Amino acid sequence: MTAIDTLSANGPIEEGVWTRLRRRKLALLGLFLIAATLLGAIFAPYLTQFDPDEQLFEGLTITGAPMAPGGDFPLGTDLLGRDLLTRILYGARTSLIIGLLANGVALLIGTFVGVTAGYFGGILGGALMRMTDLMMAFPALLLAICLAAIFQPSLWIVVMVIATVNWVQTARVLYAETASLSQREFIAAERTLGAGHVRILFRHILPHLVPTIIVWGTLGISTTVLLEATLSYLGVGVQPPTPSWGNIIFENQTYFQAAPWLVFFPGLAIVTLALAFNLVGDAFREVLDPTQRGHA
Repeated sequence: MTAIDTLSANGPIEEGVWTRLRRRKLALLGLFLIAATLLGAIFAPYLTQFDPDEQLFEGLTITGAPMAPGGDFPLGTDLLGRDLLTRILYGARTSLIIGLLANGVALLIGTFVGVTAGYFGGILGGALMRMTDLMMAFPALLLAICLAAIFQPSLWIVVMVIATVNWVQTARVLYAETASLSQREFIAAERTLGAGHVRILFRHILPHLVPTIIVWGTLGISTTVLLEATLSYLGVGVQPPTPSWGNIIFENQTYFQAAPWLVFFPGLAIVTLALAFNLVGDAFREVLDPTQRGHA
């Protein structure tokens, strides 16, 4: 019997993450939408002939109303005569930058708090978890609005505000997993052999948490994109003239009935990107979770 036959007899050969991911059509759709948004944001200057802040004379009708989609303006123009497609493409940069940076910072904070509390436990762990519970007691949106209103709104302030309110869920999940891992026999064996806290954390605890961190990191971006759009719509996020999908809707909401495309297209962009990250995050959860592989 060959080695391959032996492996086949004992069970299916272990597949790579990408191989299992490719079998999920919704995950591929999500990756395609994310890639399309990323490419559109990067190559925006080459995909449109207009500047996002350029108020075009031909961008308004004779009566001063926005132009409907068509011709030189595939998605129409806004109330100031600016090309809507251009502003959405440049607005994608804002959403992606804030989504990735804010979620990255939130992931770092949540990982540090959750792993520290779960591993050390005791008074330190209790204090960190009570702080986490206190943060979870406040509605995230209300807390973000209050923090954004206190500071001068800007892209970087929005990043820090969103990171401040978005780390608690990650901390809670990682706390439970770390506390469970810390009681395992192989960790006790490492301690018996004289391994220090740093070695145990970085060689034995964190590698087991990587799948969870990846899943929560991916899913968290969709929440961040929605929260950024909400803050910008309410006027406490990214400020005009910097294009953001949220403030594009805010600026043009008075034309909702006369020119619905001004709200529909940026709203569609927000929903599409958030949905794409959710699809990919769910796929990662199924692919990286050993209990789900039998259902792949």
